[in-house]
Amino acid sequence: MNVLQRMCRDKLAALSLTVITLTAILGICAPWFAPHDPQQVQMELRYASPSWQYLLGNDHLGRCVLSRLIYGIRPSVLWVFVALAVSASFGAILGFIAGYFRGKTDNILMRVCDVMLSFPGYVMSLAVVGILGPGIQNILIAFVIMKWAWFARVIRTSVMQYADTDYVRFAKTLGMGNLTIMMKQILPMTLPDMAVIGSSAFGTMILQISGLSFLGLGIEAPHAEWGMMLNEARGVMFSRPELMLAPGLAIVIVVSAINFCSDALQAALDPKLQRKANKSQRAFALFSAKPKGEEVA
Repeated sequence: MNVLQRMCRDKLAALSLTVITLTAILGICAPWFAPHDPQQVQMELRYASPSWQYLLGNDHLGRCVLSRLIYGIRPSVLWVFVALAVSASFGAILGFIAGYFRGKTDNILMRVCDVMLSFPGYVMSLAVVGILGPGIQNILIAFVIMKWAWFARVIRTSVMQYADTDYVRFAKTLGMGNLTIMMKQILPMTLPDMAVIGSSAFGTMILQISGLSFLGLGIEAPHAEWGMMLNEARGVMFSRPELMLAPGLAIVIVVSAINFCSDALQAALDPKLQRKANKSQRAFALFSAKPKGEEVA
């Protein structure tokens, strides 16, 4: 709760958190918020202009752009969050094992991570999707395969910082089990690092799934997804630019909000950054304050 309060002191972070929350609510409750069926084809309304009934107009098959935009939140944001949670959890488990036990276990796991991280992210995703075929499930599998090694390496470094502290040694002396020590002594200290790296990876994964869908390797028609909507509208990008503007702005706004929240979360969890922010705010207040009795000529 204290972290959330510190984040909300930053107006940009509070606005970004509101955008993310509203986006998640729209995606979860899409059947109640979408005005029309996103897959309903109405050729008589092909490329129809915006109206009160269809606020963002209709696409090349006469489908409601607003409804598809709302339903596109699910694969573009919510399912990406699920893939992020799975890859972060798997990477965290391996990172804890490597950072706590070290020795041969650490060497073997880190060499596997080195092999996985030697492949560029997009190339690895394209290879997995090329083998398994297009589809949202295969993209999520590619994300898990691509991201777990990065999480494991970062979390392993964080665990190693706390594995040799005095309170961990004292817990070992008292006879506490390794699992108990990791869950009660080390996990609470590494949660801030996990939250920061997870939030920073979230925006990147949204851009990646949108890029793969734009290339035709993502979610399959007739389901809605923001990258696919960009691909479908590129043929009329000059005559009907609003069809590309809607999903493009959605991607930019959501990813920007996630990045702003990630920066604010890092500042709220890091005492050094918090002190620097407080000092800069006090310095700005002193600089902008007009001395008493001073008159402007």
